[in-house]
Amino acid sequence: MSLNSQTPATQSRAQLKKSLTLLPVVMIGLAYMQPMTLFDTFGIVSGLTDGHVATAYVFALIAILFTALSYGKLIRRFPSAGSAYTYAQKALSPHIGFMVGWSSLLDYLFMPMINILLAKIYFEALVPGIPSWIFVVVLVGFMTLSNLKGIKTVANFNSVIVVLQVVVMVAIVGMVIYGVAHGEGSGTLASSKPFWSENAHVVPMITGATILCFSFLGFDGISSLSEETKDAGRVIPKAIFLTALIGGVIFVVVSYFLQLYFPDISRFKHPDASQPEIMLYVAGKTFQFAILIFSCVTVLASGMAAHAGVSRLMYVMGRDGVFPERFFGYIHPTWRTPALNVLLVGVIALTAITFDLVTATALINFGALVAFTFVNLSVISQFWVREGRNKTLKDNLNFLLLPLCGALTVGALWVNLEKSSMILGLIWGAIGLIYLAFVTRSFRNPVPQCTEDLL
Repeated sequence: MSLNSQTPATQSRAQLKKSLTLLPVVMIGLAYMQPMTLFDTFGIVSGLTDGHVATAYVFALIAILFTALSYGKLIRRFPSAGSAYTYAQKALSPHIGFMVGWSSLLDYLFMPMINILLAKIYFEALVPGIPSWIFVVVLVGFMTLSNLKGIKTVANFNSVIVVLQVVVMVAIVGMVIYGVAHGEGSGTLASSKPFWSENAHVVPMITGATILCFSFLGFDGISSLSEETKDAGRVIPKAIFLTALIGGVIFVVVSYFLQLYFPDISRFKHPDASQPEIMLYVAGKTFQFAILIFSCVTVLASGMAAHAGVSRLMYVMGRDGVFPERFFGYIHPTWRTPALNVLLVGVIALTAITFDLVTATALINFGALVAFTFVNLSVISQFWVREGRNKTLKDNLNFLLLPLCGALTVGALWVNLEKSSMILGLIWGAIGLIYLAFVTRSFRNPVPQCTEDLL
């Protein structure tokens, strides 16, 4: 390997182990997305859209699929575990690439902690008499150990949890259908009102879609598994699109039936935390208790997937030399995982003991939008501009129009981003810019990057 910096070359370096195929990658993506999250956001978005959550999900799905297509194009060209960091680095500039990677760390780095924090909240509701820090330590320990042993362990665990989530959601939808058929809610199973009614307004639906887009976080994270996937140039693009599409279909279908059962939010005492009340009204107290227990497991699965993704992003940035290579670029010779990064993310996840959920969520929103924006722009820069693939109608559609639509839909999300997300994100970006100036000696030296394809 050669680097265009002072980072030492190491021909005998251990590399990530290729063990994943299409199905496990899709399962990791779906576990990361955590389909049951729709129950948590249903009350908020139903109130915001006047009972049109299904349409808001359709808008969100369309926006996400544009960006999913852009990820697929770039993965085939740059099959690296660096994801958006690598794409922006190669297609735009190393300086932009670093800032995209640095911003993406906000999304990836805090996601495992947020999932553990959610599990802690569920645990406190179940057994308020037991100190929740014990539960946090146990969950973080399990999550970290699983990621240390290898991505296949994470994939197997996540596959089981995703299947169980689908089974639980089918059971809930079945109870919802039974209730509606017997007079609950709208009293009919065939209605256009969850999608459109006389109270429908497009702007609130788009605003609702900006909230729901973050339910899809995870479809992009599996791009960081490129170096551990067999035939990654074919499998990962397909997995990203399938993850977004399958998750979106689940969200739209389930929210349609939920909206029939709950035409408005009048029954919710706490619309901003609607999952417990949905389970109580639909299935009763016993089932509600069981679902809260299962929810602890689902957020753990999501945290494990996020843990795997950020560990590999930091590995690529360490391998490039923008982070200290001895630590961040280390691969365990036996497990062939970025073990030190895994341990570091585990330590950060322990902050769930005291961290604030609102602040953490604000941080990941900014990082996700930076990644989505620059992935779409990278497609235009790499293929339409640099490679000159702009001569035919098909090329203009694939490499200009579609990614431009992706960038514009993400732009709508930027407009509706919370003020706290923007402020915290800009502060984080300023810190990254200062660090980049230090690494490049006030921008006199080039940004370190790997110049050889390691796949």
